[in-house]
Amino acid sequence: MKAKPTLHQVAETAGVSLASASRALTGNSASPEMVRRVRGAAKKLGYLPDATARSLRFGGTRQVIFAVDDIGNPNYVEMLRAIERSFGDTGLRLSISATGRRPEQTVDLVRSMNMGLGDGLIISPIRVTPELRRALLDAVVPVVVIGSLHREIDIDSVRVDSALAVGMAVEHLHALGRSRIALINGPMDTNPGAARRRGFLAAMERLGRGINPEHLRAAEDFTVAAGMAAAERLLDADPGIDAIVAANDLIGVGAISAATRRGLRIPEDLAITGIDDTEIGSVYNPTLTSVSLRAGERGELAARLLLERFEDPSRDHHTLTVQPELKIRQSTVRTPSPSTHPSESDPTS
Repeated sequence: MKAKPTLHQVAETAGVSLASASRALTGNSASPEMVRRVRGAAKKLGYLPDATARSLRFGGTRQVIFAVDDIGNPNYVEMLRAIERSFGDTGLRLSISATGRRPEQTVDLVRSMNMGLGDGLIISPIRVTPELRRALLDAVVPVVVIGSLHREIDIDSVRVDSALAVGMAVEHLHALGRSRIALINGPMDTNPGAARRRGFLAAMERLGRGINPEHLRAAEDFTVAAGMAAAERLLDADPGIDAIVAANDLIGVGAISAATRRGLRIPEDLAITGIDDTEIGSVYNPTLTSVSLRAGERGELAARLLLERFEDPSRDHHTLTVQPELKIRQSTVRTPSPSTHPSESDPTS
């Protein structure tokens, strides 16, 4: 029995992307020339959309997938809650998928959206490859990215400048008179790892501060345990440092733990800042100075972009940006700032 032609074959025959072929066959945001080419290829191959393809167009699953690297990170929990609130009484179900540390798992998930896994995808990848960018562009369902894809492509996205956030932390420590500032980063093969290193180096250069290579440390992951281990190595190499910028709050809490085990006083001997402004940082002892990346707001904006795309598939793609905000707490200044409050978190940008 001859195999039925697929949408992939139609796209290849017409010389267009999978997403373009889908739009042309459903009448969504396609030029007359593209419609002509795609429908001609479909007719030539004898292609007829199956039930799965129709469910993608007409909302047959009523399910949206939220894909993240690590579902245990409080940053994603805040995003998840905000997305759920934003969906309200739309009738959409939200499912979360942990893609893990391997980029190919993320690519596989995105490609599975073309087989009817859900009607839409909100994704916050921290490792971006050319294969992932291609899979996102070829997706036949609406996609919103929370984070950066390294270059401009036609996908709705919500971003925050985490390099700027690290710069704010460095400038805060510099203003307090700290003279030996170190960075405990996350993995350097991630978007946030690269951005936060860039922000640290730029801020130190802007302030005329020299950089000791021993003061640039990369934790194995964006976790408390990894932060503790990296802080131990840093303090072994230079017990005289007086400030640490941690790449996220979990690393920051790990650094506080490692320092206090050595008998260091926080912040008298060592000031520590985080990035994310998570609830755990706001209640830890001492409470953690942090730069909020507004995870909840980014989740809310991502949900709004997805709902707008459902309503109008042909509208232009939008990129929305939120601004980081410094939250001063006991880990750098013994008296808490009256503006302190729990907020959101991030390892993704």
